[in-house]
Amino acid sequence: MSGAATFSGHDLVCVRGERLVFTGLSFALDAGDALLLVGPNGSGKSSLLRLLAGLLLPWSGRLVWNGEDVTEDKAAHRARLHFVGHQDALKPVLTAAETLAFWAGLRGGAAVEDALDRFRLGALAETPCRYLSAGQKRRLALSRLVASTAPLWLLDEPTTGLDTASVESFEAVLAHHRAGGGLVVASTHVPIALPGNKTLSLADFEARREEAFL
Repeated sequence: MSGAATFSGHDLVCVRGERLVFTGLSFALDAGDALLLVGPNGSGKSSLLRLLAGLLLPWSGRLVWNGEDVTEDKAAHRARLHFVGHQDALKPVLTAAETLAFWAGLRGGAAVEDALDRFRLGALAETPCRYLSAGQKRRLALSRLVASTAPLWLLDEPTTGLDTASVESFEAVLAHHRAGGGLVVASTHVPIALPGNKTLSLADFEARREEAFL
């Protein structure tokens, strides 16, 4: 991964429906940083990740990549990130290898075999996704992080359904990504190794009572 990236949010406000989810939220990440999102269910961790991915628009505030507002080129922002949410986003009829080849093709990557091996899926390369177990599907969803390059990883409960060995494999992938200057923003209820990570508590940006309704 070439170049040193910076990513920051400035005074972000998120509204879902008529609910003010969080307000006045800011963060700053430099190359190789990891930001761990913490807070109780409903505090806005998933909403923040979707906002960072461009799937939601902030009510107000700015997202900045390398000094430029991401709204200046939304397509470029989408191209620089991977978002892994609660759903595995796999097509049942495609094999594991075909799935990764699709993602690699979108980003110009070609590391399909390596991506499968990193998550111990090599023996399942020609298996249609509909025959994979829940844990295997999750590992395949995560393996696209390796199959196609992107400097920014946005991860919502990425270790759900993983066994201990798979979590360790995932931690190694995270470490490699960060060592190359990649950025990680993740929420998780299960401890994962992110040495030197920054922590953002969504509870610190909870809307005050008088702001609860717009």
